[in-house]
Amino acid sequence: MKKYFPFIFSGMLGGLLVLGGLKYWNEPKLQTVANTENGLAVAVSENTSPVTGPDFSLSAEKALKVVVQINAQESDQLVKQKQEELSKKYSNPFSDHPFFREFDMRGFGFGTPYYNQKKGSGSGVIYSQDGYIVTNNHVVEFADDIEVILEGGKEYKAKKVGTDPRTDLAVLKIEATDIPTLELANSDILKVGEWVLAVGNPFGYLTSTVTAGIISAKGRNLDIESNEYDPFNLDDQNDKKEGPKIEEFIQTDAAVNPGNSGGALVDATGKLVGINSAIATKTGYYSGYSFAIPSNLVVKIVKELISNGNFERGRLGIAVSNLDEEKIKELKLSVEHGVVVESLEENSSAKFAGIQPNDVITGINGKAINNYDELLKVVGLTKVGETLNISIIRDGETKTIPVRIRKGI
Repeated sequence: MKKYFPFIFSGMLGGLLVLGGLKYWNEPKLQTVANTENGLAVAVSENTSPVTGPDFSLSAEKALKVVVQINAQESDQLVKQKQEELSKKYSNPFSDHPFFREFDMRGFGFGTPYYNQKKGSGSGVIYSQDGYIVTNNHVVEFADDIEVILEGGKEYKAKKVGTDPRTDLAVLKIEATDIPTLELANSDILKVGEWVLAVGNPFGYLTSTVTAGIISAKGRNLDIESNEYDPFNLDDQNDKKEGPKIEEFIQTDAAVNPGNSGGALVDATGKLVGINSAIATKTGYYSGYSFAIPSNLVVKIVKELISNGNFERGRLGIAVSNLDEEKIKELKLSVEHGVVVESLEENSSAKFAGIQPNDVITGINGKAINNYDELLKVVGLTKVGETLNISIIRDGETKTIPVRIRKGI
């Protein structure tokens, strides 16, 4: 079933996510009040020394060298091809009839819609010294003409190596060698409250911009919808359901705006902790929170995109429901978290391994599974051929069943 949420959408130019109901306010200025000789109250400062804070200049310097500007568009050739396909789709078999010719001449329109060339801009991060660049899928997914501009202004034509819509990641390649890269941080050990810097090219013209903030939360699932219907999509992609988004965003209050998508989120030492992807706002511009794809997830996906051009996912082949009070009583369970297996597909990975209906999945590879979203995330990041050690409860007994993920089943 399709889910709809008010004020929520993801945008093409810069990783835009809109969430309704957010507030923005100015922090009140701190000041003290003293009495003067004439009895009037005036504001005075207790400390006239310059205000100082954390110095991020070294980490900013590192990050600026590896964040690139990306200009993406459909080539003239692709636009021509799509216009021709659009003409066929909306062609009028009676266009030569005098009646329809008269209507067309008067502008009442039985004609073909005009196809508008798609253009966009964003940011990217140099991933390797031999020219691989990571960005968001939504920055380049529509484009076959991509330009990358390095810090310093050098321009390159880029080719698309691979994309993964479900994690919103893409890899580009430019013909360059010995270019700077960033050390990758372990995003799993990040702590809420740590300082981070967001580096990118907001609005397409404020290049090499650095903003600072703290990590506000980890593992955010924003439930960004995928596979929105596009009436001008002529690539049959509407029939190719890639599945729901896989999300475990780092939430930060570092300012991020359209054009920052695909840019770097770095820690105070200049290590890459994430790829900026979305913002929370009612206006389309930054108003409090931004979201980045954690570096550990980036590494897992990018490695496959470079090697194979895509991330080949298998399937468990099960239908599940979240554990509720009714199921807990029915199955006489002593646990309150997990998902219940409702049914299995024939010859699926799960059935082949021995999973059965009414098994309660409580964990995978030693990590607790509390609900469907957590199960989806783990399975969605598992490649064909990998094995998941699935912890289940069956008839009151706890078991661990190894399930080798197979292709397409």
